[in-house]
Amino acid sequence: MTHTLVLLRHAKAEPYGGLGDKQRALAPRGRNQASAFGDRLAAEAGPFDVAIVSGALRTRETYRLLAGQSDQYPAPVISEDLYEATARRLLTTLQQLPEEAGSLIVVGHEPVMSTLGYMLHDTQDDLARQIMLGIPTSTAIVLDVPCAWAALDRSTAHVRAVLRPKE
Repeated sequence: MTHTLVLLRHAKAEPYGGLGDKQRALAPRGRNQASAFGDRLAAEAGPFDVAIVSGALRTRETYRLLAGQSDQYPAPVISEDLYEATARRLLTTLQQLPEEAGSLIVVGHEPVMSTLGYMLHDTQDDLARQIMLGIPTSTAIVLDVPCAWAALDRSTAHVRAVLRPKE
């Protein structure tokens, strides 16, 4: 079974403030980005069976606005661990997914999203160069995973697209 994995960096957040990084909300631009991107992302990679979202406020807001009222996005699994996860730790989580989960979206942070996308990609091409040094906010890395989740590892997936909302 071929799976789809989307690694999405949260939308543009407010600058650091007194509440701490984890409590940073989306900036107005970020709210617009997330709201405008949901239908396009679902058309390119959905419908999604599973959504794993970091516990940070900005990632939760990104997913809520991205999903909107669409039936293409499931109720999210909020992962407090994802906020401080490494790419390797997130990979371990993905390897434990049930095979019935055909399409997955992860909403997280840099540098984990681009590091994992680059690590999983099987080819050194233009898409690899686009994600190699990091991705901007509201960027989605769409990967085709032609193996079981348990077998997912370095160079076992293929980046199909790197998508950004139209602004």
